[in-house]
Amino acid sequence: MGGGSSRLFGTLAQTLNSAPLAQPDPYSEENPDADPVEVDPDQLLRECEEALQRRPARPHRDMVYPSGPVPHPHLHNPSIRVMQWNILAQALGEGKDGFIRCPLDALNWHERKYLILEEILTYRPDILCLQEVDHYYDTFQPIMAGLGYHGSFLAKPWSPCLDVERNNGPDGCALFYRRSRFSLRATAHLRLSAVTMPTNQVAIVQTLTCRATGRPLCVGVTHLKARSGWERLRGAQGADLLRSLRSITARGAVPLVVCGDFNAEPSEDVYQRFSSSPLRLNSAYKLLSRDGQTEPAYTTWKIRPSGESRGTLDYIWYSADALSVHSLLDIPTEDQIGPDRLPSYHYPSDHLSLLCDVGFRED
Repeated sequence: MGGGSSRLFGTLAQTLNSAPLAQPDPYSEENPDADPVEVDPDQLLRECEEALQRRPARPHRDMVYPSGPVPHPHLHNPSIRVMQWNILAQALGEGKDGFIRCPLDALNWHERKYLILEEILTYRPDILCLQEVDHYYDTFQPIMAGLGYHGSFLAKPWSPCLDVERNNGPDGCALFYRRSRFSLRATAHLRLSAVTMPTNQVAIVQTLTCRATGRPLCVGVTHLKARSGWERLRGAQGADLLRSLRSITARGAVPLVVCGDFNAEPSEDVYQRFSSSPLRLNSAYKLLSRDGQTEPAYTTWKIRPSGESRGTLDYIWYSADALSVHSLLDIPTEDQIGPDRLPSYHYPSDHLSLLCDVGFRED
């Protein structure tokens, strides 16, 4: 299964062929989009479906409305759709992560990129926050620019992807926003520190203006240090990021959304730091629970040589005083994920995408 499409389809081929051959400096402050080839999202979604016709369908996921019925769309204050996703760096998936129940063929980039794009095109977020991006310049930047997004990328200083033979450069965080919905005020590329020592983890923070309301919105994306034994480092990285966010948002005067793979369960110090911050942040996915206080049982589920690993590591934090969550994309069940867990032929990453619709509070 899955060995199918090695050819690029029309819309995607045209867009990717327009990308520059030379990769820009991944550590530069900004790489503005230039003359993107316009892409029809419906046509590209059809091409993704055609490329993936030999694979099983992605898990079906419903939108959940925690506050009751579907809110009536407000012309002057429409919802903002935010997607958070660790998409799994190609070099790590094939060369380092050891997903022993995932056939190597399921990870081939020729088809896996269509699974990733299909997920994005199905939900069409206004803001897209990604981690473990190692195909930014040759895939995501030109495609997302053609779909009407502005993109920003920041690589890890010492990406583990570079240790893999035939890698595609360093992985990092990427932040995209829809140009028709937002204009850019400012961008901050941050290298996170632990006390005073710089670390290998980064964050992008952008201050935007919502064109519909004229109101500012600050958006951040990050990916904290992985694995057990590094809890104190993650706590220090989170504290450093929160300090920067307080400064950038003028101590919370600008509403804030922070997305990321925190590599931390809710019991960890870094989670507690975010939930008790003076910025008054709440975690959107707690709203899926009956009490509104409990995170999902998992946002990642994988099997490695060390055993099965299931946990909640990914979050969308938002300013609870200034923003409200209208709806969220539910979490697939164990049966939908399947006995071999993630990634798989029907899902491209070991992390699930998170998605919510938020709106500015009228008061």
